[in-house]
This record gives sequence, structure tokens and C-alpha cells, in this order.
Amino acid sequence: MKPLLIIGLGGGIGSVCRYLVQVYVTKYMSVTFPMGTFIVNIIGCFVIGLLYGLSNRHAWFTLEWRLFLITGLCGGFTTFSSFSYESISLLREGNYTYFMLYVILSVTLGLLATVGGAVLVK
Repeated sequence: MKPLLIIGLGGGIGSVCRYLVQVYVTKYMSVTFPMGTFIVNIIGCFVIGLLYGLSNRHAWFTLEWRLFLITGLCGGFTTFSSFSYESISLLREGNYTYFMLYVILSVTLGLLATVGGAVLVK
């Protein structure tokens, strides 16, 4: 039960942060491009990279901190950061075929699933 609470707390904070960034960007940038989401995704990728790097170098970065910061906070802020990290992990491990499949299928099937869900409720 404790891990779920830790993740939920981090996820709630991450979701609120995502909303605030998007509100701020929308307020000061009037472009058709989804700049708020774009900025959130790039920030999330950078932060998850920093956190994974720290988790491998410091003993204080316990499982609880990983659950709160990486799974919760970054997961609530953007799942794109997890997608990016997992993709890079596949490359580092030399799994080039799985990397290509993961990236192509995630993007393609994700877009098709979104369209399918929207069409289904029309």
C-alpha cells in the first residue's frame, strides 16, 4: 500500500505541474502548435534522464525516492519521458529491432487508438 501512496502523491504533483506549465505557455504564446505539451514532454525527458542518472550514482536515492520522483512525479508530468527513457535503454542494450518496433508501434498504434476511441464515441 505504501508504494501506491508514494506514487499517487508524486503523480498528483506531476499532473498539477503539467497543467500549470501548459496554462503558462498558453497564456504567453499564441500559436497553433501544441507548445505546452511539447515543452512538458521535453522537460519531462530531461528530468527523467537526470533522475535515472542520479539513481545509479547515489545511495540516498532509494526505491521510495524512485517511485515518488520517477514513476510518480515524472509519470504524472508526462508519460513521454518514460517512453523516451525506455527507447534509449533499448538502444543502449543493443536491441535495435525492439527499439524500432517500440518507437514505430507506440506512435502509430497510439495515434490509431486515439482516432479509434474518438470515432467510437461519435
